[in-house]
Amino acid sequence: MEPVRKNHTLSSDFVILGFGEMADLQILFFGLFLIMHLVTLAGHAAIVLITLIDSCLQTPMYFFLRNLSAIEICYTLVIVPNMLANFLSRSQRMPFLACALQMHLFIALGGAECFLLAVMAYDRFVAICNPLRYALLITRGLCLRMLALACTSGFALSLTLTTLIFLLPFCQSHEINHFFCDIPAVLFLACSDTRANEVAIFVVCMLILLIPFVLILLSYAFIIAAVLKMHSAEGRSKAFSTCTGHLLVSLLHYGCAIFIYIRPKSCYTPEQDKIVSLVYTNVTPMLYPMIYSLRNKEVKGALRRLLESHGH
Repeated sequence: MEPVRKNHTLSSDFVILGFGEMADLQILFFGLFLIMHLVTLAGHAAIVLITLIDSCLQTPMYFFLRNLSAIEICYTLVIVPNMLANFLSRSQRMPFLACALQMHLFIALGGAECFLLAVMAYDRFVAICNPLRYALLITRGLCLRMLALACTSGFALSLTLTTLIFLLPFCQSHEINHFFCDIPAVLFLACSDTRANEVAIFVVCMLILLIPFVLILLSYAFIIAAVLKMHSAEGRSKAFSTCTGHLLVSLLHYGCAIFIYIRPKSCYTPEQDKIVSLVYTNVTPMLYPMIYSLRNKEVKGALRRLLESHGH
């Protein structure tokens, strides 16, 4: 393979360096992350399937969970197949527009997931803190509107963010020291003063990450207060079982994302970022279906009914 030129002034391609420094482990990584990717897709596809066909799971909570899993499938497909291909080649060229599209889709789907997690926290808040008015407040129409708002907000903010980054000049190296076109890795290559763009990016990240996360934490403060006031131990157990999965997923999702994106360019550390990115693009998406199904009796029951119906 021909060596990559250091001066890419006339080049319209980026080069994804991936994990080239670990050449000896590339095949091992490929096998490991391929298995994780297939487990992730199977887990989320199972949640989409059972929440579609099981009559006991036709509630707003499972409507949101189904769409969260559908978004998660798309989110991993934007990153992981490319990453797996990267393990099998020393470096991978990616056209300028393909890199911009990957970043846009990744941020849009990740942003939609952030907003949807906040919507799910509101759904649990109403269900536990105002159960008598739940059916009146959380209607099918409201669920569809909130889903549409979460997705359009994610895509609109992502378009703004991606445009801000790709309007910058990349007049020196086009080598991205990452396994996909992530914001800090691409921003690091810009050769002009990026402070104004960094401020704009910080504002967009605040809208996508910090505001929904604060709303989730507030919802759970009210939920925990309401659950602790319940006299029935069974009621407390049921409330916690429907909420702990969502809270754990929210903490994993927002924790990794805030670590990567809410910080200045000067704090960029490529090797550390790659490890954290591996976690939130491969490990946490694989864990989500397990977290939701292991802590949720209704999901486990639906899965058992589905397996029994196929067994007969």
